Amino acid sequence: MSSTYIHGTNPAEQKRLSVMNSFLNDRSLQQLALRGGERILDLGAGLGQFSRAMARGSGVEVVGIERSEEQLGEAQRIASLEGESHLVDFRRGDVLALDLKPQEWGSFDVVHTRFVLEHVSNPVAVVQSMVRAAKPGGRIVLEDDDHALMRLWPELPGFQSLWDAYMNSYEAIGNDPNIGRKLVELLHKGGARPRANSWIFFGSCSGDPMFTTVVENLIGVLQTASEAITTGSVSADRFESVVTSLREWGMRPDAALWYPMAWAEGTK
Repeated sequence: MSSTYIHGTNPAEQKRLSVMNSFLNDRSLQQLALRGGERILDLGAGLGQFSRAMARGSGVEVVGIERSEEQLGEAQRIASLEGESHLVDFRRGDVLALDLKPQEWGSFDVVHTRFVLEHVSNPVAVVQSMVRAAKPGGRIVLEDDDHALMRLWPELPGFQSLWDAYMNSYEAIGNDPNIGRKLVELLHKGGARPRANSWIFFGSCSGDPMFTTVVENLIGVLQTASEAITTGSVSADRFESVVTSLREWGMRPDAALWYPMAWAEGTK
Protein backbone atom coordinates (compact mmCIF):
# COMPACT_ATOMS: atom_id res chain seq x y z
CA MET A 1 0.00 0.00 0.00
CA SER A 2 1.18 3.55 -0.66
CA SER A 3 0.20 7.19 -0.47
CA THR A 4 1.43 10.08 -2.59
CA TYR A 5 0.72 13.69 -1.70
CA ILE A 6 1.21 15.76 -4.85
CA HIS A 7 1.13 19.22 -3.28
CA GLY A 8 4.27 19.15 -1.10
CA THR A 9 4.90 20.63 2.34
CA ASN A 10 7.00 23.74 1.65
CA PRO A 11 6.28 26.99 3.58
CA ALA A 12 4.11 28.47 0.81
CA GLU A 13 1.98 25.32 0.73
CA GLN A 14 1.72 25.27 4.51
CA LYS A 15 0.52 28.88 4.44
CA ARG A 16 -2.11 28.01 1.80
CA LEU A 17 -3.30 25.04 3.83
CA SER A 18 -3.46 27.13 6.99
CA VAL A 19 -5.67 29.76 5.37
CA MET A 20 -8.05 27.21 3.87
CA ASN A 21 -8.21 25.25 7.11
CA SER A 22 -9.46 28.36 8.84
CA PHE A 23 -12.03 28.82 6.07
CA LEU A 24 -13.40 25.28 6.44
CA ASN A 25 -13.02 24.45 10.11
CA ASP A 26 -16.14 26.12 11.48
CA ARG A 27 -18.28 24.43 8.83
CA SER A 28 -16.75 21.02 9.50
CA LEU A 29 -17.05 21.50 13.25
CA GLN A 30 -20.71 22.43 12.93
CA GLN A 31 -21.37 19.30 10.89
CA LEU A 32 -19.47 17.15 13.38
CA ALA A 33 -21.67 18.40 16.24
CA LEU A 34 -19.52 17.24 19.14
CA ARG A 35 -21.38 16.85 22.42
CA GLY A 36 -18.38 17.18 24.74
CA GLY A 37 -16.31 14.57 26.51
CA GLU A 38 -15.38 12.68 23.33
CA ARG A 39 -12.05 10.99 22.75
CA ILE A 40 -11.09 11.72 19.13
CA LEU A 41 -8.53 10.30 16.71
CA ASP A 42 -7.73 12.64 13.81
CA LEU A 43 -5.89 10.99 10.91
CA GLY A 44 -3.87 13.21 8.61
CA ALA A 45 -3.92 16.08 11.07
CA GLY A 46 -1.75 18.29 8.85
CA LEU A 47 -1.13 21.65 10.48
CA GLY A 48 -3.41 20.67 13.34
CA GLN A 49 -5.90 23.55 13.20
CA PHE A 50 -8.92 21.30 12.97
CA SER A 51 -7.52 18.91 15.57
CA ARG A 52 -7.25 21.86 17.95
CA ALA A 53 -10.68 23.17 17.00
CA MET A 54 -12.19 19.83 18.00
CA ALA A 55 -10.13 19.75 21.19
CA ARG A 56 -11.54 23.06 22.41
CA GLY A 57 -14.81 21.32 23.23
CA SER A 58 -15.62 20.57 26.85
CA GLY A 59 -13.71 17.50 28.07
CA VAL A 60 -12.61 16.51 24.55
CA GLU A 61 -9.32 14.63 24.07
CA VAL A 62 -7.69 14.54 20.64
CA VAL A 63 -4.86 12.44 19.23
CA GLY A 64 -3.62 13.85 15.91
CA ILE A 65 -1.68 11.59 13.52
CA GLU A 66 0.43 13.15 10.74
CA ARG A 67 2.95 11.48 8.42
CA SER A 68 4.93 14.55 7.32
CA GLU A 69 7.66 15.71 9.70
CA GLU A 70 7.38 19.22 8.24
CA GLN A 71 3.63 19.38 8.78
CA LEU A 72 3.88 17.89 12.25
CA GLY A 73 6.62 20.30 13.29
CA GLU A 74 4.60 23.25 12.01
CA ALA A 75 1.47 21.99 13.77
CA GLN A 76 3.34 21.83 17.06
CA ARG A 77 4.94 25.25 16.48
CA ILE A 78 1.60 26.92 15.73
CA ALA A 79 -0.08 25.24 18.70
CA SER A 80 2.68 26.45 21.00
CA LEU A 81 2.59 29.97 19.53
CA GLU A 82 -1.16 30.16 20.19
CA GLY A 83 -0.88 28.75 23.71
CA GLU A 84 -2.61 25.50 22.80
CA SER A 85 0.21 22.96 22.85
CA HIS A 86 -1.68 21.10 25.57
CA LEU A 87 -4.82 20.55 23.51
CA VAL A 88 -3.71 17.80 21.10
CA ASP A 89 -1.44 14.79 21.40
CA PHE A 90 0.33 15.16 18.04
CA ARG A 91 2.14 12.04 16.83
CA ARG A 92 4.01 11.11 13.69
CA GLY A 93 2.39 8.15 11.95
CA ASP A 94 1.14 6.68 8.69
CA VAL A 95 -2.59 6.19 8.15
CA LEU A 96 -1.78 3.10 6.06
CA ALA A 97 0.11 1.51 8.95
CA LEU A 98 -1.61 3.00 11.96
CA ASP A 99 0.40 2.43 15.11
CA LEU A 100 -1.63 2.97 18.28
CA LYS A 101 -0.96 1.79 21.80
CA PRO A 102 -2.59 -1.60 22.46
CA GLN A 103 -5.09 -0.10 24.89
CA GLU A 104 -6.05 2.62 22.39
CA TRP A 105 -7.50 0.32 19.77
CA GLY A 106 -11.28 0.34 20.12
CA SER A 107 -11.23 3.31 22.51
CA PHE A 108 -12.17 6.37 20.43
CA ASP A 109 -15.63 7.95 20.34
CA VAL A 110 -14.86 9.70 17.03
CA VAL A 111 -12.31 8.76 14.35
CA HIS A 112 -11.98 11.48 11.72
CA THR A 113 -10.06 12.11 8.53
CA ARG A 114 -10.15 14.97 6.01
CA PHE A 115 -8.39 15.32 2.63
CA VAL A 116 -6.53 12.03 3.15
CA LEU A 117 -8.42 9.32 1.28
CA GLU A 118 -7.96 11.06 -2.08
CA HIS A 119 -4.19 10.65 -1.66
CA VAL A 120 -3.94 6.92 -0.84
CA SER A 121 -4.00 3.90 -3.13
CA ASN A 122 -6.05 1.78 -0.72
CA PRO A 123 -8.62 3.97 1.06
CA VAL A 124 -10.58 0.94 2.27
CA ALA A 125 -7.59 -0.10 4.39
CA VAL A 126 -7.55 3.33 6.03
CA VAL A 127 -11.26 3.12 6.86
CA GLN A 128 -10.80 -0.39 8.24
CA SER A 129 -8.14 0.95 10.63
CA MET A 130 -10.47 3.80 11.58
CA VAL A 131 -13.24 1.33 12.41
CA ARG A 132 -10.83 -0.78 14.43
CA ALA A 133 -9.78 2.31 16.41
CA ALA A 134 -13.38 3.30 17.24
CA LYS A 135 -15.21 1.98 20.27
CA PRO A 136 -18.46 0.06 19.73
CA GLY A 137 -21.01 2.63 18.62
CA GLY A 138 -18.24 5.13 17.88
CA ARG A 139 -18.43 7.50 14.93
CA ILE A 140 -16.26 7.23 11.81
CA VAL A 141 -16.25 10.54 9.91
CA LEU A 142 -14.84 10.98 6.40
CA GLU A 143 -14.41 14.32 4.62
CA ASP A 144 -12.88 14.52 1.16
CA ASP A 145 -12.88 16.06 -2.28
CA ASP A 146 -14.86 15.30 -5.39
CA HIS A 147 -12.88 17.49 -7.76
CA ALA A 148 -15.10 16.86 -10.79
CA LEU A 149 -17.90 18.83 -9.10
CA MET A 150 -16.08 22.15 -9.06
CA ARG A 151 -17.54 24.78 -11.40
CA LEU A 152 -16.54 28.31 -12.33
CA TRP A 153 -19.11 30.71 -13.69
CA PRO A 154 -18.81 32.52 -16.00
CA GLU A 155 -16.73 29.77 -17.56
CA LEU A 156 -13.05 30.52 -18.01
CA PRO A 157 -11.66 29.41 -21.41
CA GLY A 158 -8.95 26.79 -20.98
CA PHE A 159 -9.57 26.21 -17.29
CA GLN A 160 -11.46 22.93 -17.63
CA SER A 161 -8.69 21.28 -19.65
CA LEU A 162 -6.18 22.34 -17.01
CA TRP A 163 -8.44 21.07 -14.21
CA ASP A 164 -8.92 17.79 -16.06
CA ALA A 165 -5.13 17.45 -16.28
CA TYR A 166 -4.94 18.09 -12.55
CA MET A 167 -7.42 15.29 -11.87
CA ASN A 168 -5.57 13.01 -14.29
CA SER A 169 -2.39 13.57 -12.28
CA TYR A 170 -4.13 11.91 -9.32
CA GLU A 171 -5.11 8.89 -11.36
CA ALA A 172 -1.62 8.56 -12.84
CA ILE A 173 -0.20 7.80 -9.39
CA GLY A 174 -3.07 5.56 -8.27
CA ASN A 175 -5.05 8.15 -6.28
CA ASP A 176 -8.68 9.18 -6.71
CA PRO A 177 -9.67 12.81 -7.41
CA ASN A 178 -13.36 11.96 -7.04
CA ILE A 179 -13.22 9.94 -3.84
CA GLY A 180 -15.88 12.15 -2.24
CA ARG A 181 -18.81 10.48 -3.99
CA LYS A 182 -17.55 7.09 -2.76
CA LEU A 183 -17.31 7.83 0.98
CA VAL A 184 -20.47 5.97 1.97
CA GLU A 185 -19.31 2.93 0.02
CA LEU A 186 -15.94 3.14 1.76
CA LEU A 187 -17.63 3.18 5.15
CA HIS A 188 -19.56 0.05 4.21
CA LYS A 189 -16.52 -1.76 2.80
CA GLY A 190 -14.44 -0.70 5.80
CA GLY A 191 -16.83 -2.34 8.25
CA ALA A 192 -18.79 0.68 9.47
CA ARG A 193 -22.55 1.20 9.29
CA PRO A 194 -23.21 4.32 7.17
CA ARG A 195 -25.74 6.68 8.67
CA ALA A 196 -25.38 10.16 7.13
CA ASN A 197 -23.92 12.07 4.21
CA SER A 198 -23.82 15.74 3.29
CA TRP A 199 -21.89 18.53 1.57
CA ILE A 200 -19.72 21.22 3.12
CA PHE A 201 -19.50 24.22 0.82
CA PHE A 202 -15.99 25.13 -0.21
CA GLY A 203 -16.70 27.92 -2.68
CA SER A 204 -17.29 31.65 -2.80
CA CYS A 205 -18.29 34.47 -5.12
CA SER A 206 -17.59 38.09 -5.98
CA GLY A 207 -18.60 40.32 -3.09
CA ASP A 208 -17.67 37.75 -0.45
CA PRO A 209 -14.67 39.03 1.59
CA MET A 210 -13.11 35.55 1.23
CA PHE A 211 -13.45 35.37 -2.55
CA THR A 212 -9.95 36.58 -3.38
CA THR A 213 -8.54 34.14 -0.83
CA VAL A 214 -10.52 31.26 -2.33
CA VAL A 215 -9.35 32.10 -5.86
CA GLU A 216 -5.74 32.40 -4.69
CA ASN A 217 -6.10 29.05 -2.95
CA LEU A 218 -7.25 27.47 -6.20
CA ILE A 219 -4.26 28.99 -7.96
CA GLY A 220 -2.02 27.64 -5.20
CA VAL A 221 -3.51 24.16 -5.61
CA LEU A 222 -2.66 24.22 -9.30
CA GLN A 223 0.80 25.72 -8.84
CA THR A 224 1.90 23.14 -6.27
CA ALA A 225 0.81 20.40 -8.70
CA SER A 226 2.16 22.17 -11.80
CA GLU A 227 4.91 19.65 -12.48
CA ALA A 228 2.40 16.79 -12.57
CA ILE A 229 -0.08 18.80 -14.64
CA THR A 230 2.40 19.90 -17.30
CA THR A 231 3.72 16.39 -17.91
CA GLY A 232 0.41 15.63 -19.64
CA SER A 233 -1.56 17.48 -22.29
CA VAL A 234 -1.03 20.97 -20.83
CA SER A 235 2.17 22.81 -21.75
CA ALA A 236 3.98 25.01 -19.24
CA ASP A 237 3.12 28.10 -21.28
CA ARG A 238 -0.55 27.13 -21.41
CA PHE A 239 -0.52 26.49 -17.69
CA GLU A 240 0.84 29.95 -16.92
CA SER A 241 -1.62 31.58 -19.32
CA VAL A 242 -4.64 29.96 -17.67
CA VAL A 243 -3.39 30.78 -14.17
CA THR A 244 -3.00 34.44 -15.17
CA SER A 245 -6.51 34.43 -16.65
CA LEU A 246 -7.86 32.81 -13.49
CA ARG A 247 -6.48 35.60 -11.34
CA GLU A 248 -8.07 38.16 -13.69
CA TRP A 249 -11.35 36.17 -13.65
CA GLY A 250 -11.34 36.49 -9.86
CA MET A 251 -11.73 40.26 -10.23
CA ARG A 252 -14.98 40.00 -12.19
CA PRO A 253 -18.06 41.37 -10.39
CA ASP A 254 -20.14 38.34 -11.48
CA ALA A 255 -17.65 35.53 -10.78
CA ALA A 256 -18.61 32.50 -8.69
CA LEU A 257 -16.72 29.37 -7.70
CA TRP A 258 -18.89 26.40 -6.72
CA TYR A 259 -17.06 23.66 -4.85
CA PRO A 260 -18.55 21.19 -2.34
CA MET A 261 -16.59 18.88 -0.06
CA ALA A 262 -18.18 15.51 0.63
CA TRP A 263 -18.98 14.39 4.18
CA ALA A 264 -20.02 10.90 5.30
CA GLU A 265 -20.44 9.35 8.71
CA GLY A 266 -20.86 5.82 9.95
CA THR A 267 -20.82 3.96 13.24
CA LYS A 268 -19.00 0.88 14.43
